[in-house]
Amino acid sequence: MSALPSDPDRIQEYIDQQMNLDLLRFITCGSVDDGKSTLIGRMLYEAQLIFDDQVASLQNDSKKHGTQEGEIDFALLVDGLSAEREQGITIDVAYRFFGTDRRKFIVADTPGHEQYTRNMVTGASTADVAVILVDAKQGILVQTRRHSFLTSLLGVKHVVLAVNKMDLIDYSEETYQQIVEDYSSFSNQLAFDSITPIPLSALKGDNVIERSSRTDWYKGPTLLGYLETVDISTGGNEPPFRFPIQWVNRPTSEFRGFAGSVVSGDVQVGDEVRVLPSGQSASVETIVLFDQELESAVKPQAVTLTLNKEIDASRGDVFVKANQPCEVSDQFDCNLVWLDEEEGYIGRAYWLMLGTQRVNATLSEIKFKYNVNTLEELPARGLALNDIGRVTLSCDKAIPFETYEYCREMGSLVLIDRFSNATVGAGMVNFALRRAQNIHRHHHAITKEDRSRLNGHRGRILWLTGLSGSGKSTIANELEKALYRKGIRTYILDGDNVRHGLNKDLGFTNADRVENIRRVAEVSRLMVDAGLVVITAFISPFRSEREVARALFEEGEFAEVFVNVSLEVAESRDPKGLYKKARQGDLPNFTGIDSDYEVPAAPEIEVKSDELDLEACVSKILDYLEDT
Repeated sequence: MSALPSDPDRIQEYIDQQMNLDLLRFITCGSVDDGKSTLIGRMLYEAQLIFDDQVASLQNDSKKHGTQEGEIDFALLVDGLSAEREQGITIDVAYRFFGTDRRKFIVADTPGHEQYTRNMVTGASTADVAVILVDAKQGILVQTRRHSFLTSLLGVKHVVLAVNKMDLIDYSEETYQQIVEDYSSFSNQLAFDSITPIPLSALKGDNVIERSSRTDWYKGPTLLGYLETVDISTGGNEPPFRFPIQWVNRPTSEFRGFAGSVVSGDVQVGDEVRVLPSGQSASVETIVLFDQELESAVKPQAVTLTLNKEIDASRGDVFVKANQPCEVSDQFDCNLVWLDEEEGYIGRAYWLMLGTQRVNATLSEIKFKYNVNTLEELPARGLALNDIGRVTLSCDKAIPFETYEYCREMGSLVLIDRFSNATVGAGMVNFALRRAQNIHRHHHAITKEDRSRLNGHRGRILWLTGLSGSGKSTIANELEKALYRKGIRTYILDGDNVRHGLNKDLGFTNADRVENIRRVAEVSRLMVDAGLVVITAFISPFRSEREVARALFEEGEFAEVFVNVSLEVAESRDPKGLYKKARQGDLPNFTGIDSDYEVPAAPEIEVKSDELDLEACVSKILDYLEDT
């Protein structure tokens, strides 16, 4: 092992030696309490890569927490959060750096609990090797399978099956071999290049660094020996130059550069590059790193490129070699890990982040979700927390990308909730769907403006939303009569009427509600394009779907009308007897009872139908239309 030198004069020598070594990133994962943190702590301790004061602190903490009955608890070197120390589990991803004479390492210790799957995905996304721990007494568990499947999806090619706690089963070869056999029958369906089983005791140190005499039947490598020697090269199949633009650097009027990081390949001064998706080309004039100019840049350097001519490029665009472009598309087939407690539904819109790009995207299809135990493909209308699904994502514009298998940095994406800004999903691009090349909008000779002039007014949409019984349909009918008297061409889209035809195939699950509103919004857009004033009367309980609807229209065309009434008042009206049925359990997923209604954050109009009479409600909406 490569211990830290005690002689200050040798520290620089040690640093220089480490700088020239190959770097391996690996992840430890598995089920709860399999010994991941203990294993890393043991490696750091025996490598003599912790200082004397850290050792003393570790000994004191071990006595304080008493998890190992007076012995050193190596897990405390890694479990830094107080909650983790109190519970004896890992919650966050802990990264540690260490090195030997043969290689440098960055290890990510990830949580075992299913609820922290998102943390495990973060750690695995950059790993070269996965060390999957299995408790020898427990065998293969659900989380073992989940983490194995996730590491496979995330492109990890090499796996160590670390059968830990061999000391608790008296180092039984028979038990060990059975665990190896059980894992092999599952993992042969996964895309690993190699699986190396190793019997371990992280607590006692068996086969971690030195070969153990207590497993004399085992002839394979120690864990450290494997990590020092495993070949992680790609066999020359490296992606060419890819440079997502982070920002346009203009410190002065004379300087215009494009800042970012080289995520694959290399670039030299004089190379002809192309910016995607526009396709414009130019030559690299300079490569700037702080206050110096370089002749070339390679992965993962962060630099600024200047070009020999002005081209239109901005954040999110990607520079490639002119003769080595990447793909551009607006629709993708992806594997998606759902990371949010709120379920993801078909038709729901999100922000999609891929590289430095941010675009509007819709979860347009869930082809299936995986059973992590059997890898069976199950039908699904939605994705719940920690579900892993095969989906189609549709963007509002074409973006440059690579498949995840070919280039992680250009093929990995996250979905972000448009309201909370929370990360709700992490995805891996499998391939593009060719919608962008095959489908084009047809431009009509008669425009929206022409139709507005013929009608004598412009098309608009009044989106009435509120609880069942709030008075939406009543207000919509009276409003249409008032607009008709003014000579304004109108049409009402009512929830009940639409479900008799256009949406008769939809139920009242959250997923169906999302799709219901998506279809209504698209139809409304066509009607507004025709120059009509459209009045919709739908509960439309989710803010996200109402905002998706709003995004379909031009500025000033969409007006959200919140018909505000308390649940108590709405339930007391109950014109169709729906609340009564819902309370009896005869109407599942009824809004306000066992399905949420998300109150509009900033509606253009709010009418309180329990305080204002019908005429006053309509007048308030008409006043808004006249003022705008």
